Amino acid sequence: MSLDCKKEADKIVEFIKSHFKLNGFKKAILGISGGLDSAIVATLAKKALGKDNVYGYVIPYNKQSDIVDAYKVANSLEIHLEEINIGEIVDELIFSTNISSSQNYMTRIGNLKARVRMIILYDMSVKHTALVLGTGNRTELELGYFTIYGDGACALEPIGHLYKTDTVGLAKYLDVPEEIIKKAPSAGLWIGQTDEKELGGSYAEIDEILKNKSFDKSEFGKSLLNRMNKNTFKLKLPCMIQ
Repeated sequence: MSLDCKKEADKIVEFIKSHFKLNGFKKAILGISGGLDSAIVATLAKKALGKDNVYGYVIPYNKQSDIVDAYKVANSLEIHLEEINIGEIVDELIFSTNISSSQNYMTRIGNLKARVRMIILYDMSVKHTALVLGTGNRTELELGYFTIYGDGACALEPIGHLYKTDTVGLAKYLDVPEEIIKKAPSAGLWIGQTDEKELGGSYAEIDEILKNKSFDKSEFGKSLLNRMNKNTFKLKLPCMIQ
């Protein structure tokens, strides 16, 4: 069944409004990567809170091509956008922790970038007395395909209930720039990194399996289930003695 985009957009806008009112906030902070999901959330946040209450941050590691697209999104929405480069910070952490000598150094460096970005967003949330909006979708959340306390940290996930393939139609309805919609999804954690390359299949294939719970019908499905099981801990609150 196809998504009723108007109904969905209205529902998310109302969700944002009510959450902010309930918690006594008027302003929102979010990272704008130049990708589809952050463009959607920024658009919906503007509708819910007004353009003057949405603060976007593009947080590149040195000079990334996505910066241009982040400005394109912010300019089209007429919202505040500030660029904060984390190149020196991340490089110092890589050097001081000797990450480059470890076998899983790419994952560790990617996690560092994601967590440094979130440090900045939460610092800006204090500066502006604002809540941090997440930009994760249901596909990423179900798979645990995010960095815990990195891009997984936020006050609310406006599109966390939507599978990745469902967000495309919503983006078109919201008039997100076409070049943003057509971009290969990527967290921008290293050169050449794309979500589908890292996950081993297209989002269309992944969402089909997730929606129908058909993990046992292919080796790829089994690999997705294994990924989900390994990452279950990311979706739980810290354990405490009862």
